[in-house]
Amino acid sequence: MRNSLFAACVLYLFYSCNNASTTIESEGREVKQYSIEQFYKSTNVGGGNFSADEKALLVNSNETGIYNAYQIDLATGEKKALTHSTKESIFVADYVPGTRNIIYSSDKGGNENDHLFLLKQDSSVKDLTPAEKEKANFYGWSRDGKYMYYTSNKRDARYFDLYKMDTTHWTPLMMYKNENGYDVGAISDDERFLALVENVTTTSTNLFLFDQLTKQLKKINDEKIESSSSPAQFSMDNRSLFYTTDEGSEFQYVMKYDIPASKKEKLFSANWDVMYMYTSFNEKYRVIGVNEDGKNRLYIFDHKTGQPIDFPKIEEGNVLGVSISRNENKMRLTIGDSKSPNNMYAYDFNSKELKKLTNTLNPEIAANDLVEAEVVRYTSFDGKEIPAIYYKPLQASKNKKVPALVWVHGGPGGQSRVGYSSLIQYLVNHGYAILAVNNRGSSGYGKTFFKMDNRNHGDKDLKDCVWGKNYLKSLDYIDSSKIGIMGGSYGGYMTLAALCFQPDEFKVGVDLFGVANWLRTLKEVPPYWESFKKALYEEIGDPNTADTVRLKQYSPLLHAENIKKPLIVLQGANDPRVLKIESDEVVAAVKKNNVPVEYVIFPDEGHGFVKKENEIKGYGAVLKFLDQHLKGEQQPKKKLD
Repeated sequence: MRNSLFAACVLYLFYSCNNASTTIESEGREVKQYSIEQFYKSTNVGGGNFSADEKALLVNSNETGIYNAYQIDLATGEKKALTHSTKESIFVADYVPGTRNIIYSSDKGGNENDHLFLLKQDSSVKDLTPAEKEKANFYGWSRDGKYMYYTSNKRDARYFDLYKMDTTHWTPLMMYKNENGYDVGAISDDERFLALVENVTTTSTNLFLFDQLTKQLKKINDEKIESSSSPAQFSMDNRSLFYTTDEGSEFQYVMKYDIPASKKEKLFSANWDVMYMYTSFNEKYRVIGVNEDGKNRLYIFDHKTGQPIDFPKIEEGNVLGVSISRNENKMRLTIGDSKSPNNMYAYDFNSKELKKLTNTLNPEIAANDLVEAEVVRYTSFDGKEIPAIYYKPLQASKNKKVPALVWVHGGPGGQSRVGYSSLIQYLVNHGYAILAVNNRGSSGYGKTFFKMDNRNHGDKDLKDCVWGKNYLKSLDYIDSSKIGIMGGSYGGYMTLAALCFQPDEFKVGVDLFGVANWLRTLKEVPPYWESFKKALYEEIGDPNTADTVRLKQYSPLLHAENIKKPLIVLQGANDPRVLKIESDEVVAAVKKNNVPVEYVIFPDEGHGFVKKENEIKGYGAVLKFLDQHLKGEQQPKKKLD
């Protein structure tokens, strides 16, 4: 996926489906409806790193209500909690090589100032990056396992320097001082070479090879061709750099750069974006992930011969991602579809045994009561074809029409994708059709499509959403008088923009931490976005120039007097991207209009909600709001005390 600024509410689970427009059948059936509590009894799992002896898998799971670290015994399937946090979510990075000690990251209340922690087997915990406002990112291990690489902005809040820590004393040593705003993309095993990225625009980057021995900085991309490149890794012999690029192409593909010869070779391409490429530890396998029409398609090759390796047969979903152990004997597979959160499997390359390790869907919920996502396409106002992901309620029929929501992803430049979302399935289960539009400016459909909303946010991209509403109206089981709009982050901005600039189109709006005032948001971006700020301003507008005219024109807060349809707003108090004051002022302005408005604030969340109790509270409130203001059901009156 290309650069995304306020990425939220983007779905990352995928399954194979026809990329042609889909004919949605009209017959419906009765379906059991489940509570918000039941949907959020399902669990999400992530991570999936093998221990050195290949006997355990390190994962994070939110089964206790927030994310904690767990270890799964591959022989017995037993899952053991390694952390027991009740306040802050914990996300695993990896085992320390050769040990069962682990590295994990955690912030405070969603403020995104992630620190890296060492958890030893004796349960002692050490904050390895303890500076108060430090933000640190785990980067991997040296080949001998004696050093941990990470980036940190403790020296200068604007830029991330590259460090390494020895795994004996955990003493930091700066490897690269970032004074130019270049992001470190890859490190060669001998530490001589760094791949550095300069963000020029959201569709253009410069890729550099930095020789730490000679201090030479060499540009890899062709200056004459606008392109976006992203380093993947260096080869084990330190002679080649693998990276993805769209140089001379609509889509990202894999390039191999021969360092001594200064020569490029296209290694793999498809008619869609290659999202990533990596090799296993000893380069036995090459893994490539492709963003194919809103879903993942994975390929594994013999790295030396280039011959494809077959995946084991999976009955319950599709392969979304894999991780191969250092010894290259085992593979973790992440499997998912629209009707269940991801599950993890372990595969043994030698014995061919495949073992399921997790069961994430709440057993109280029957998968047959949930819906498959479908890829559809519709024509927008100017004839442009717009892709979308569609969820049709099972109970919908021409004799039982249902209300609908246009769902807008985060970004700008995000993408709605085929897969599971507890919130979407909850709303659909309760009778709301959802069309997740990939309006112009979305990633995944080529760089021309991606650039179509530059300096045009709130205009043509919003019209794509309105024409998405028109598509919904064309379906004979949709109540055309009951269509709302909903989104998070940039999608929240689009929701507010719809209510302000197309005030008669949607019956209600659901704003999840959406941008309301571009001038303030662009001036108040977190300091560690400095390397990307120029590209951000190039796409949206520079608040310090004459661009302010347009930014004011398309900032919903400055036109909130136009809002005349009911609105609900959800906001994390610690959000560093969309500040709480944005939502505060929108809600106050709508109240002045004497329009129904509800406001749900979470004091312990940031940009996106990760605590189950907050999701239950917030998304439960969303359904009640929709039932009253979109579906039109009368809410029971509260009893007087």
